[in-house]
Amino acid sequence: MCLFQLPEDVLYLILSYLDSKSLCRLSQVCRKLYHFTSRDSVWRKIAKDLINTGITRQGGDLYPHILLKDRVRTSQNWSQGSCRKETLLKWKPNLLPWLQLDRDVLYLSQAADIGAYHLSAERGRFQHRRFALFSGHQEDVCRFVLTDTHLISAGGDGKIIIHHRRDDISMEFYGHNQEVNCIDCKGGLIVSGSRDRTARIWTLSPNRVGECLHTIPLFDRVWSIAISPTISTFVTGTACCVNSTPLRIWDTERCQLVSCLGADFRRGAGVLDIIYESPFQLLTCGYDTYIRYWDLRVCSRKCVMEWEEPHDSALYCIQTDGNHLIASGSSYYGVVRLWDKRQTRGLQMFQLTSSTSSPVYCLRLNASHLYAALASALYSLDFTAPGPRARR
Repeated sequence: MCLFQLPEDVLYLILSYLDSKSLCRLSQVCRKLYHFTSRDSVWRKIAKDLINTGITRQGGDLYPHILLKDRVRTSQNWSQGSCRKETLLKWKPNLLPWLQLDRDVLYLSQAADIGAYHLSAERGRFQHRRFALFSGHQEDVCRFVLTDTHLISAGGDGKIIIHHRRDDISMEFYGHNQEVNCIDCKGGLIVSGSRDRTARIWTLSPNRVGECLHTIPLFDRVWSIAISPTISTFVTGTACCVNSTPLRIWDTERCQLVSCLGADFRRGAGVLDIIYESPFQLLTCGYDTYIRYWDLRVCSRKCVMEWEEPHDSALYCIQTDGNHLIASGSSYYGVVRLWDKRQTRGLQMFQLTSSTSSPVYCLRLNASHLYAALASALYSLDFTAPGPRARR
């Protein structure tokens, strides 16, 4: 019987036993096999076991417009640390920039302004001329978030500004008495945290925009905030300068404390970044040099996994591919580290600058690039291009 006389589901089953190298060799046999082995369904099982292929732990696909075969090839560069470093922008004086990535647009805050830059379809190449500018703060932008329709920024002047992304309309209000260090938005709700030791919940409802629904006294500076994907709860990360855990989960509707995460934080172990992977799983990092992985279905008093930055540096930011990969930015010399959750040691390390010591204030990634914002420059690591290997 000819191979192509088999039902497709049987053929898929046969191909599922092949590794990536065997599939590539098989694709060279004939044109028909080449087209068949280029289908995403053939590569899905392999892609799920690799880092940053876009296949999440829940089975979703973050980059359906890119062939899985190509993403598997690029994933090998991520694992091996093979990439090309490029300095995209430089500025003076030193700033505390923040990034957001929305498909082919990169948003970057510089002082009191936020610029939008196109990433061209050709290998995500950065277009140096910004096509949009969001302004209005009198002091530096601390953080900002994106929704489908809005860009919401929080500044050192205590303001929260809601910008419409597709027109020139914005609304601003004083959210806190001191600088607003962190902000998140989901499902028509905004949650902000400030140096004034409070977290506040705001509504994006058209008739009530800027109305404060609740104020939560935390008795400590709030460095990070994240709303759960279910929008029923949110997490606050504080400076850990008082005798209480810096990670606390709150009910969004009633603003009551649901639970505290962890019980053995040292004084000063402030939490600088929080990332939800699912309604029950989240990652945190901060001044105590650890990345912690929490699973709320198992236990809230102890994390299920943790990884320590080997250079004893504070970790300012983290990102995840929703599956096996974690990327972290540390406090010295622009060090970015890649971690595989299935391993205890770091996977790869990249030192973005050696001339000046700067934290990685924010990083974002997609299937092919990692973007990192330092005090005086924006860098990219291109994993589709050949380049030197990183250090482990």
